Amino acid sequence: MLTERAARVRDRMVDLGVDVLLLSVGPELPWLTGYEAMPLERLTMLVLPRDGDATLVVPRLEAPRVTERPEVFDLLPWDETDDPVRLVAERVGRAATVAIGDRTWARFVLDLQAACPRARFVRADRVTGPLRAVKDEAEVAALRRAAAAVDRIAAALQAGEIPLVGRTEAEVAADLGRRIVEEGHRRVNFAIVAAGENAASPHHEPGGRVIRPGDVVLCDFGGTMDDELGIGYCSDITRCVHVGEPPAEVRDAYAVLHEAQRAAVAAATVGTPCEQVDAVARRIIAEAGHGDRFVHRTGHGIGVEEHEDPYIVAGNATPLAPGHAFSVEPGIYVPGRFGLRLEDIVVATPDGPEPLNRVDHGLAVVDG
Repeated sequence: MLTERAARVRDRMVDLGVDVLLLSVGPELPWLTGYEAMPLERLTMLVLPRDGDATLVVPRLEAPRVTERPEVFDLLPWDETDDPVRLVAERVGRAATVAIGDRTWARFVLDLQAACPRARFVRADRVTGPLRAVKDEAEVAALRRAAAAVDRIAAALQAGEIPLVGRTEAEVAADLGRRIVEEGHRRVNFAIVAAGENAASPHHEPGGRVIRPGDVVLCDFGGTMDDELGIGYCSDITRCVHVGEPPAEVRDAYAVLHEAQRAAVAAATVGTPCEQVDAVARRIIAEAGHGDRFVHRTGHGIGVEEHEDPYIVAGNATPLAPGHAFSVEPGIYVPGRFGLRLEDIVVATPDGPEPLNRVDHGLAVVDG
């Protein structure tokens, strides 16, 4: 699988006129090699020429963490007295165009530009982005496993098996995080728990607000789960529950949201522009009088990153392709009152949209 990815990357480098690809911290390196670099002041960098062997330059003390894959790269550990920038520059040589990872630390980018004055530096995402956006069968399987894991947590939340009343948002968020790890994720990426008026803030930071009867509780959570190669793929789900019977205003708004999310998922067919999926959800919410309360895009791509291409947003005319994986998560937010969001991960397939999250989509009523 990794050799095939490397071959596709090299083909795209040829198409774009890129001579060398340099990948350090960030999602491209584990996607291509199975190794995730630690964000250290010591440089780790894959040097992948358009022709010839790839080399992973890595601090010697980090080398034991690397699973060597000679069919993909040669390993070059460097010692504390070595200059890793020089080692990379020697392998760049007289390359005219160098694509460098978008998240490479600025200090290393500047040093490499100085060490390779003849090279033109461009963003590696030009090479890797479209390839990463289209998931292969193994990647979709990894996303399915991660989605099923958070589905089980969401089902426990909806069944009232996760205590809410009398606990703070932060305590419930920690509970969700523990369950994410217990379900097989390597790490927790986020666990948003927002009660009552706090749910009107889409990226609310869980705090000391105590959950009470009468609250809507919005829970948006996910993590990273390893596949068989040790490459992490992300989960992301949002479900809302209400402590006690919801008032008509909340119930009616949720009915609109539910329909908008359902219709947007159904619209996410191969060939449909991303912006059209966004428009479907937005039109339903606007026609119900909540247009100004839907304040973010309808979705984002997902894979080795929580947020990546393709983005389901106005202005993105990219047509959905088989293998595109993305969230569909419209929201309605009433400042000072409440907020609602409903999110699934969806994969575009030739047979139609495949929602990876299957747990109940209704506004669950819990006792607390």
